[in-house]
Amino acid sequence: MSQTLPLALFLMGPTASGKTELAIRLRQKYPVEIISVDSALIYKGMDIGTAKPDAAELALAPHRLIDILDPSESYSAADFRRDALQQMAEIVAQGKIPLLVGGTMLYYKALLEGLSPLPAADPVIRQQIEQQAQDIGWEALHQELASIDPVAAKRIHPNDPQRLSRALEVFRISGKTLTQLTEQKGEPIPYRVKQFAVMPKERAELHRRIELRFEKMIEAGFEQEVSGLHQRSDLHLDLPSIRCVGYRQMWEYLDGNGTLDEAVFKGVCATRQLAKRQITWLRSWGDLTWLDSEKIDASVETLSNAITSDG
Repeated sequence: MSQTLPLALFLMGPTASGKTELAIRLRQKYPVEIISVDSALIYKGMDIGTAKPDAAELALAPHRLIDILDPSESYSAADFRRDALQQMAEIVAQGKIPLLVGGTMLYYKALLEGLSPLPAADPVIRQQIEQQAQDIGWEALHQELASIDPVAAKRIHPNDPQRLSRALEVFRISGKTLTQLTEQKGEPIPYRVKQFAVMPKERAELHRRIELRFEKMIEAGFEQEVSGLHQRSDLHLDLPSIRCVGYRQMWEYLDGNGTLDEAVFKGVCATRQLAKRQITWLRSWGDLTWLDSEKIDASVETLSNAITSDG
């Protein structure tokens, strides 16, 4: 990439790997501004279960793109790319460096590579699909997708109505499959990006961190937080916000399914699975420098060198 492009830093990693602490440390030393890359932190009123930076942390290091939506609203990778590029441009105009921090790998991919030319949502077609789902069930619609786009059907679970509906909607609007359209790339990011990923050397340590985080969430009142959301008539399990790990399991418990201990166990398991998926993404990621969560001073130094060596 051209040396005339502005610098941007990506700090990625699985959940509970220590990204926020590392970003705040870097913010204390250098003129970086943090942009959150997290599909859960965007929601207002979802603080405990998302491990959102607290008031003290935000005072030390403000985060952009958190608390920007109500949980009843949806937010796409395209929405993130638009908003992130706007925030990055503002930061560079201030003479500072954008530091993008989080674990939503699809957002990073969209930002880095651009987006394929998918059609905008069509409320009429979407409603037709919803009605079909009520009439014949999502399993039958998944079989329809398998006949149209077997690659997408293999990737999308029958119990994922949002993505399944979108795949069918894309085909009905454009006549082309989701797989065909996603193979076409959009505009790459207009920055020189240095990419880093942080996680513990041992997977067991990451699991320990996840369990400890969940314990602290419960102590901080996670059940009460979800209960407040559960009482709202406009929120339900099909929404992306409520399907966030931890929230889904607590919501199901509040629906009367199982005990609180079972909800916590399921939440920890779901968080481990999320971390595993994030690590799988990162293992296949190109041009990535790995940092050790347990050596934060060394990690800060590595990131510092990336800034100072850039001139």
